[in-house]
Amino acid sequence: MTEHRAIEAAERGAAVMVAAGMPRMPARVMMALIAAPEGGYTAGELCERLGVSAAAVSGAVRYLQQLHFIQRRTVPGERRERYVLLEDAFYRSVVDNDPVYTRAAAILDDMAAELDDDPAAQQRAADIAGFMRFLARRMPQLIDEWAVERASHPGH
Repeated sequence: MTEHRAIEAAERGAAVMVAAGMPRMPARVMMALIAAPEGGYTAGELCERLGVSAAAVSGAVRYLQQLHFIQRRTVPGERRERYVLLEDAFYRSVVDNDPVYTRAAAILDDMAAELDDDPAAQQRAADIAGFMRFLARRMPQLIDEWAVERASHPGH
């Protein structure tokens, strides 16, 4: 893929991440790092590639580091640090959020119990709590299925 087409693909990927709720600049930086060469990019290279300011990259990098999607690395012989996408970042984000579904279900159950004077609101809270419990139950199975799929189709 030519560099121009890779940049366009990364921008389309960033648009999808933005539509899913990620802030625009972190989404752009993350997609640029997915398409990065071995060793990632320096902050300056990200600025140049994305056509944005150092402040924009700095904020995006900080956000992505907090989510454990990217890592700052030093390269021997280089003065500038490089940013790389962490191995299995997406996988880990799903795995790490598994307990959140159980906690959210418990909170929503408590809400439903408190909403006994409003049956419609009580039902909404109960339905979402049920969905969260479903995710908590299914997530380990999906993760196991992914491990099998990934092992049987390396590189896909």
